[in-house]
Amino acid sequence: MPTAITAHTLKGWLRDGEEIGLFDVREHGQYGEGHLFFAVPLPYSVLEREIGRLAPNRRARLVVYDDGEQLAAQVAQRLEALGYTAVHVLEGGTRGWRDAGFRLFKGVNVPSKAFGELVEQIAHTPHVTAATLVAWQRAERAPVVLDGRPFGEYRTMNIPGAACCPNGELAYRIDAIVPDPRTPIVINCAGRTRSIVGAQTLRHLGIANPVYALENGTQGWYLADFALEHGTTRRYPAEVRASASRVEAARALATRAGVAWVSADVVRAWAAAGERTVSLCDVRTPEEFAAGSLPGAQHAPGGQLQQATDQYLGVRGARVVLFDDDGIRAPVTASWLRQLGHEAFVLEGGLRSGLALHDAPVAEPPPLAFIDAPTLAERLAHGQALVVDLRASAAWLEAHVPGSVWSVRPRLAALLAQAAQRGVQRVTFVADDARLAAWAVADLPAPGDMAFSVLEGGFAAWRAWGGREASGATLTPEARIDFLFFTHDRHAGNKAAARQYLQWEVDLLAQLDEDERGVFRPLS
Repeated sequence: MPTAITAHTLKGWLRDGEEIGLFDVREHGQYGEGHLFFAVPLPYSVLEREIGRLAPNRRARLVVYDDGEQLAAQVAQRLEALGYTAVHVLEGGTRGWRDAGFRLFKGVNVPSKAFGELVEQIAHTPHVTAATLVAWQRAERAPVVLDGRPFGEYRTMNIPGAACCPNGELAYRIDAIVPDPRTPIVINCAGRTRSIVGAQTLRHLGIANPVYALENGTQGWYLADFALEHGTTRRYPAEVRASASRVEAARALATRAGVAWVSADVVRAWAAAGERTVSLCDVRTPEEFAAGSLPGAQHAPGGQLQQATDQYLGVRGARVVLFDDDGIRAPVTASWLRQLGHEAFVLEGGLRSGLALHDAPVAEPPPLAFIDAPTLAERLAHGQALVVDLRASAAWLEAHVPGSVWSVRPRLAALLAQAAQRGVQRVTFVADDARLAAWAVADLPAPGDMAFSVLEGGFAAWRAWGGREASGATLTPEARIDFLFFTHDRHAGNKAAARQYLQWEVDLLAQLDEDERGVFRPLS
């Protein structure tokens, strides 16, 4: 049975230097409203799909928590059934943590955000305001503006004239983008962190160009009443050749941060011993990863691995092994992870190392029967089915199968119990991943006599078939536990929300206690 631990015990574990995976098993919106500093979001709705990636070693010490209800205990038992041998539950969850005198943090990616503010303080990263950048762009020697976010975020909104070059690609591609060392470079993101880290990456590498972070990113630009572009497709050059000098500079930076190189044989031995968690990460672009990677690696593009570490690394103290195929991206990313307090290594030989890791996969759920869109439409026409949509609430609100209801795994049992009282006998799920519906059903305490099925191909198949779509429905904020309302509309014209978000970023560092701040080791 899982062991319950107090908040003070957990606080001690977080500073004892041993591996620990601290998981918040509530849904995303609940997590964003208040969570522990080192917590990794692992919503119950995607538990089985994500746990093997976040905590590949079944012997790792894990702690799960909720808001003081019974969900964490249920998840802990599920983890034990999946083979995890050291699972613990935080007594009282977030309430117990707060009552013990410890702080909860709003928002997401909090450690990386706080770290960015510390980097700016320690390294004195130069920055420019939106007004200054506008003036520079009109000058004879205009700067090159590079957006350090992934392409999808960049396309949503960008600084006029900026090109997309995610932070993890900057060191590798900067010479091809900006060949003239006299050209100023300005790095931006949507707020502060990636602007700072991107600019500081180039400064740490010692490039000759003047480099600046755009103060407050696209939100600062909008707050200064300058127009943003939308749907832009300018991006980094796909084909580049790494220079020997840039490879040498990347290696020097990584060495300065305490990064070591390890062989494939060493990593194999670590994995075979099973005493420590080993996370193997391919830091290249999505296109490169899709074209082929090392077995057992997760795709963790370098810029996002720095920015959203808690979405890729579930166990603090794990051995994080990074690789590329150029000798630049992995060392630079590893240097940032070391500064963030992670034990990061670079794999010798990278993509050509021959390394293959084979973790025991999480068992697939008992499959549910598939039905196609025409069959579902016929059942609905005759009132023969309840349709439960398990996609994100935002997706359901935008468009859904007429007559369907939205739900999420922690609330599914209650919904189905009510349906059973009304005599419902058939339930069809709409899900982006049919396995999530199957895992949810397998975990029900008493499914009764209901017959469950999944719409094959999900809502996309319904739309492709030409099925009628409904929209305009509403859900209360209390119901939408998967949606983060915290400054959610800061990119949609709400200037007050943008100001609140930027101030939240600035204020984070002062909220950290000695243990939380002490893990960071930024370079000056």
